[in-house]
Amino acid sequence: LLQGPVVGGWYRILDQLIPGTTKVVAVKKMVLDQAPRCPCPCPLPWGLLWAQLDALNAWAEVGTGWGCWQGPFTAVSFSAQIWPPVQIANFYFVPLKHRLAVVQCVAIVWNCYLSWKANRM
Repeated sequence: LLQGPVVGGWYRILDQLIPGTTKVVAVKKMVLDQAPRCPCPCPLPWGLLWAQLDALNAWAEVGTGWGCWQGPFTAVSFSAQIWPPVQIANFYFVPLKHRLAVVQCVAIVWNCYLSWKANRM
């Protein structure tokens, strides 16, 4: 319930801040959109997330500490391969009123991947 209005509003703000539909504009919008969510400066939240998943699933046995770190870095690298190209295409080809729907469709696939990755460990 929160994601739709927040992301939809964010896309309207991006269109006001950086008007246009050129390739350069699409890349600028992608950078502004992805930079706050980039885990590169601080991977700790990802590690904490996977450690909590380990604990919740009772996988936190002695000697399996590496498993909680193996997952997030794979997920982070896959995220960096998926979301920037999706967002560039979204900002370049898709009209503003349909961008949220595109992102939510990709998010379903992304969340399925994260769920599969978390339960595979």
